[in-house]
Amino acid sequence: MEIFVLLLMVAAFAAYQLKSKTQKKRITLLASHLGRYQVEKLMESLTEGYLRALGEKDAERQVQIWNMLAVSEEQLVDQFRRFAADFSAVDVADARVSKLPVFLPETDRFFPDNTFDMRKMLAVHAEGIARAVNNEKGRQARDKAYTLSAELFLMQHSCHWYCRSKAIASARMLARHQTPYQQLLASVDPQTREAYLAVIGR
Repeated sequence: MEIFVLLLMVAAFAAYQLKSKTQKKRITLLASHLGRYQVEKLMESLTEGYLRALGEKDAERQVQIWNMLAVSEEQLVDQFRRFAADFSAVDVADARVSKLPVFLPETDRFFPDNTFDMRKMLAVHAEGIARAVNNEKGRQARDKAYTLSAELFLMQHSCHWYCRSKAIASARMLARHQTPYQQLLASVDPQTREAYLAVIGR
């Protein structure tokens, strides 16, 4: 019995070590590509800008803020497209993401049919962000900001999912943005949602 418990402890420790090593590798890989661009900085600037615009009482001043934010939106589209194109060169083995809600070491390698391709996912997000910014549906500024924010938050969810797990990604979205995963899916543009679900096989 003691030997069995000891073996379980050793196996658990080995799994934890492998999990930590794998997650660290993924975080480093994603950061090495993302760090070449200003995506995170632009996202933060836009998020703060939207709150400022929505809270502005003076109509003329509000329009000025929206116009200033439009420049950052265009920059974000360009930066994210370049990032997604850069990441598309990653090896397929490093791009696989397990669909399991929690992280289990090596499941993406041994069960490739139960994974999705992060390269394709980032391409979906690049198109979704561009579509929201281009605003071909003619949404009002407030609704455009809402849709683009949802696109960005869903993209963040995918990045956390890639680095950690779906469960952790969803928990972070809820903690940071008070937004459940299903609400994110419901809030993005329908074309984004359709393409996203196709990538994860739903």
